[in-house]
Amino acid sequence: MAAAQPMTIFQVAGRAMSAQLVRMNTTASNLANAGGVAGSEADAYKSMKPVFRTSFDQASGMATVDVEKVVTAGEAPTKRHDPSNPMADKDGNVFDAAVDETRELVDMMETARSYQNNVEVMQTAKSLIIDTLKMGR
Repeated sequence: MAAAQPMTIFQVAGRAMSAQLVRMNTTASNLANAGGVAGSEADAYKSMKPVFRTSFDQASGMATVDVEKVVTAGEAPTKRHDPSNPMADKDGNVFDAAVDETRELVDMMETARSYQNNVEVMQTAKSLIIDTLKMGR
């Protein structure tokens, strides 16, 4: 059995960027659904969060991250009495989406920063490779 090829720094950073992209997409979906109303708790929007899994590459000694799954997380939808709302249930209640907009905005900033850090890792690695090749001339 052949040994696995070691991961390159570009693969490590690329996988981390892909994971952050999933995180950014779930955050965007959460923010887009903030303020949504439903006629039942089951139908009300619940925040989504990715679950990350760290992968260690034995061949290179580097670790990276992947998205294992996306789950609902956070608070339960809030019940509010609003009998004039056309979505109200038989008791006159509606359920507000369970989205903490402040937390989502913080997540968005953290995600953007993490993504940018990985872009910089790739740019630095590229520059070092180019400088190394220039030394050989």
